[in-house]
Amino acid sequence: MDDRKIQLVGHLEELRNRLIITAVAFLIFLIGGFIFVKPIYAWLIRDLDTKLAVLGPSDILWVYLMISAVIALAATIPVAAFQVWRFVAPALNKEERKVTLRFIPALFLLFLVGLTFGYMLLFPFVLGFLTTLSEGQFEMMFTADKYFRFMLSLTVPFGLLFEMPLVVLFLTRLGILNPVRLKKARKAAYFALIVVSVLITPPDIISDILVIVPLLVLYEISISLSNVVYKKRLKQSETAPQSVA
Repeated sequence: MDDRKIQLVGHLEELRNRLIITAVAFLIFLIGGFIFVKPIYAWLIRDLDTKLAVLGPSDILWVYLMISAVIALAATIPVAAFQVWRFVAPALNKEERKVTLRFIPALFLLFLVGLTFGYMLLFPFVLGFLTTLSEGQFEMMFTADKYFRFMLSLTVPFGLLFEMPLVVLFLTRLGILNPVRLKKARKAAYFALIVVSVLITPPDIISDILVIVPLLVLYEISISLSNVVYKKRLKQSETAPQSVA
């Protein structure tokens, strides 16, 4: 019992150290992002015809911090993934360590792909649609705070949700998930994804649909990838006894 307590304390101590390293990395990247935030801000508003309004000095700081936080989040993903890998590596065999280590660059790239999808496709479409609704009826004024909150609500969640196929692939590789379970949970997963979509998007039906459809497609892609990995694991388990014989 004492040995178990010692091991538990050791694991918790290591987990705390991994979390501290990740938090420190995030703060460093946050400071770095804040240093270069002005040219990034200028690039993000390059297509606007007018300057964004602010309601006070604190709004400027808040907008800069939001942009810097997204930069820091993207840069911290590989660090956080590597710390998770270091934490679970002792419980994995040699092959699993190699396979899971390759997931780290993919996590970063998928996050960037999700951000790009939200920023280049979804955000301008929804913004243009809502702006069209106000023509001849309202005088729309863009404040920096509202504009970037709206932008980030349509981009950052996609950066995270685009990693779903890779996470499913990883869990299938470890034997935690399989395509049969994913297919059985399809209705519940669809419902959960729809709820998430409604919560993270602005309150209009067009935004909801434009977010829901890609997420459901991502889930189906996750099932297909899981099926490929699962069949490969079954073949390896079938051939393993023969190689021993």
